[in-house]
Amino acid sequence: MRDHPIQPVTELLQYRAIGLVRGVYVPEDPEHFSRGVIVDGNGEKIESVVLGRALGLIKKRLSAEDPHLWVVYPRCRDSEHLHLQISGIWEPSTLDRSAKNNLKEDSNKNKTVDEVKEGDDYFSIRGELIFTKPEAKEIVLKIRQKRKKKGKKSSPFKLSLKGEVSIEYLRNFVSLDVRRSGQMLCIEDAEIIAPIQYKRKGK
Repeated sequence: MRDHPIQPVTELLQYRAIGLVRGVYVPEDPEHFSRGVIVDGNGEKIESVVLGRALGLIKKRLSAEDPHLWVVYPRCRDSEHLHLQISGIWEPSTLDRSAKNNLKEDSNKNKTVDEVKEGDDYFSIRGELIFTKPEAKEIVLKIRQKRKKKGKKSSPFKLSLKGEVSIEYLRNFVSLDVRRSGQMLCIEDAEIIAPIQYKRKGK
């Protein structure tokens, strides 16, 4: 059994955008279960879609009325409107049989094993800094996705974040610890990894 829903970084320039949001998933209607919203503890509704691999798990094994800690991929066109892709759930007390047997009926232990040290609403975002607007405390990162099957390239996407990274680090690869606040992703810590090296096109 894995001990954390977000795997450790294995490469220096490893792109990723992944996070954890706790809330109740509410589908827009029974006929379109894969589209809906996550409603957090403050009543904030975050537009969401459920990816195929998580769809069956949610329908068969989870209580729809209870909040869960969702493993999500963030997308956002601007810094104040968040969209999430639900890829899984972190709930060992429910999904892992050995953990469930060991915990038995101790609700306090259940709560502990389902938590992560970074806390709810934590995101790990790594990519290229392509835009910064210091006066508005906004930045934009470009995230490259893994190559799809059959050699097809995956298009990169951009994430708008709230926070500051010096303009001198434009075109650098950065690693960010981020916290969700409502519809915004806010930078808590930033590490500059290395300048991005672009290949020159041949004549």
